[in-house]
Amino acid sequence: MSVVVAGSLRGEMNLRVPRLTVLGLGQLFLQESQNAAAELRPDHRDALEELLRQSAGQIATALSSRWGEAQLRVQAGASPTWSAGMRGWLVSAAEAPCRLLMEWQLSSAILAALKPVVKEIPVNASAHAAASGPDKLDLLMDVELDVALRFGKRSMRLREILELDAGSVVELDRQVQEPADLLLDGKLIARGEVVVVDGNYGLRVLEIVSSPQ
Repeated sequence: MSVVVAGSLRGEMNLRVPRLTVLGLGQLFLQESQNAAAELRPDHRDALEELLRQSAGQIATALSSRWGEAQLRVQAGASPTWSAGMRGWLVSAAEAPCRLLMEWQLSSAILAALKPVVKEIPVNASAHAAASGPDKLDLLMDVELDVALRFGKRSMRLREILELDAGSVVELDRQVQEPADLLLDGKLIARGEVVVVDGNYGLRVLEIVSSPQ
């Protein structure tokens, strides 16, 4: 998905939305039961576009008090041809009604226009703005996502897999002292030390991966 900004501000924003997020948000918007195994239909994609259009309209209204009239046009599109000036990920909270993983990228043009104001906003003001944001945006921030720990991996021949039995030992490509990986939607987002918390495995984060791999 791409967002083209025109009017008093000019630039582009790109959103990369995985299939499960499109499905989950589409089901939420259409008031359907959450079912990750369901078929992704065109109306799910249409629902996501409508949700983003409504959010874009509310954002444009908020921007007008600072920059004057701005138009945000949401459209389906391919990967951007421009270099990203800034990028990040929207990840849902554990108690969210559906899963959310969304990568965003800002073009250098829109970032250059926004940066001066970002520097002027005090910490308490940004916290207040987040607390009083539009309901539609709050929905996005409350979507559940599953994370997984990866201790290591290896390639195995088909013969080796067929020979697996109770008691077989599979050696991984990682030493005991090396950090484990934290994965989100199959992508590496952090590394850390494995710990035990109340009898369950946990991860003490040592490194955050700036761009999920």
